Amino acid sequence: MSGKVVVCGVGLIGGSFSLAIKSALAGRHDCPRIVGMGRTRAPLEQALQLGVIDEIGTDWASALQGADLVLLGMPVGQMLPVMQVLAPHLEPRTLVTDGGSTKSDVVAAARAAFGNKIGQFIPGHPIAGAEKSGVSAAKADLYVNKRVVLTPLPENAAADIQALSTVWEICGAKVSELAPEEHDRVFAAVSHLPHLLAFALVHDLAIRDNADQLFGFAASGFRDFTRIASSHPEMWRDICIANRNALLKELDAFMLELLKTRVLLASADNAGLETMFATARARRDAWLETL
Repeated sequence: MSGKVVVCGVGLIGGSFSLAIKSALAGRHDCPRIVGMGRTRAPLEQALQLGVIDEIGTDWASALQGADLVLLGMPVGQMLPVMQVLAPHLEPRTLVTDGGSTKSDVVAAARAAFGNKIGQFIPGHPIAGAEKSGVSAAKADLYVNKRVVLTPLPENAAADIQALSTVWEICGAKVSELAPEEHDRVFAAVSHLPHLLAFALVHDLAIRDNADQLFGFAASGFRDFTRIASSHPEMWRDICIANRNALLKELDAFMLELLKTRVLLASADNAGLETMFATARARRDAWLETL
């Protein structure tokens, strides 16, 4: 990168990507100029004021002129119309990637929008979200030691995949690769289902007649379990709908696990409950040691 990077959607993901590049390449000749694009002006003005971007793009034709890379940081439900608008102005040397949490739907949108330029689009997913959203939540170290998953397409050149991997490594991330369908199955289990459950639990308590009393006595355990229920509703709506087939399978499997747990509890099965708890704790502790 020595010219220009366009970030469309300057919230947590896009804004942090911009700040990470600026921080890593500050003062160097190859530090690119960051152009922000978005559907509303106010977040872009805030991003410019905070130094997250260097300028606000007013149209895709000028924004993409001389651009090395485009990051699409908007919710996955908005990808297709944005891709359709930018595609006619995409120069042959420009790579496009995204930060969406689902990949099969994004790949389908990209194929529909980019046509014979599909080789310039390399799908990606930074595993570094937070419960807060918006440009004010962006930070330069969001991706440090975090995993970024690329889901390359057959049309992608190996050199382009390596170039994008290098960009994410500049941001401090560790890059892995999965096929789009495999990505969606994995993250339905370890990301999308936990978010769905957190939202559902908080919603269940929020609509009860004694909601104020319940939340009044909730403490750290409830806070930790439901932290991700403070995530962006629109973004997670789009993720759940986009990955609903894989997510429904995981939800069905979890409902079966809940029924098994209910049987243990109803029968006062001390040994069964303790074995389940011990197995879960051991596996989680082992996972924590890898982080």
